[in-house]
Amino acid sequence: MKGAKQAAMLKAARISLAGNAFLFAVKLVALLLVHSLAIATDLGITVVGLIISVVLYQSVKVSNRPADLVHNYGYGKIEHICEAVEGIVLIGIALVMSVQAVIHIYHPSEIGVPWLGFGFSIVSVAVNFIGSAWILSLAAVCHSPAVRAEGIHYKLEGFISLTIAAAFLLLILLMPTPLRSWTVYLDPVATLIVGAWITIPSFQMTRHAFLKLLDASLEEDSKMEVMKQLGKYLGQCCEFRDIRSRSSGRKKFVECSVILPRQISFPEAYRISDRIEKDLRNNMPGCEATVRIVPCDESCVFRPLPDRCPYFR
Repeated sequence: MKGAKQAAMLKAARISLAGNAFLFAVKLVALLLVHSLAIATDLGITVVGLIISVVLYQSVKVSNRPADLVHNYGYGKIEHICEAVEGIVLIGIALVMSVQAVIHIYHPSEIGVPWLGFGFSIVSVAVNFIGSAWILSLAAVCHSPAVRAEGIHYKLEGFISLTIAAAFLLLILLMPTPLRSWTVYLDPVATLIVGAWITIPSFQMTRHAFLKLLDASLEEDSKMEVMKQLGKYLGQCCEFRDIRSRSSGRKKFVECSVILPRQISFPEAYRISDRIEKDLRNNMPGCEATVRIVPCDESCVFRPLPDRCPYFR
């Protein structure tokens, strides 16, 4: 299973690299022929994607290294670093190109060969949406945040190319009409829309990555799964304490203390804690669980009662 996840991550990285290399060539040719600010923005995003694809491929290989004496919990957090870098760079591109768009609104220029711009944008839309579906399907297999971020990047770039294609189509339709003089504003306006498209999800992606780098607890659905698995054993132990969780790349770490009656034998206590750890690992992909055994302090409400402890069977 572990080998299949690693293979899925490497395959996603190769798909991303090949797709971005192709898109870079297409958009560079389009920029040279059409001279569009919106295409220049789209090309800048693809350049970032191409660089991130190379970084992603290397980070996937590093994240698959086993834990060692230097990194006791493995190298999974490099995936969050890759995710954060991608988000920060995309926000930077969005801000720079938005400033350029405002300048072009005050100093507009006509677009050459809009039909070519429309055609190249449609090709980009197809490549991005197909690549996004493929990469996100692999992310569902390997549970890698870096691969998922790259799939979201592809989808976002697809919507960006679709916005640019719509702007070119509107330009083509308005050229023969009395509104032709307004068409010079379509390119910078499309660039501003693209900037907004990039900024919001990129900020969310960056925020998510930094929270994980700061050892934030697992997502809500994973925490609910932890409580569900622990709940199975409420009739066999006194209580659970110090429940903690965090993630490192696609790996999840869960630890807690299980409070057991003092009268219980050590083999029985170990059997209970071992079963809890196995249930957590089996029901949460990529989970590493640690359950500590703690004897009760005999201060519970059952202590004064003549009957024996209800948890000691």
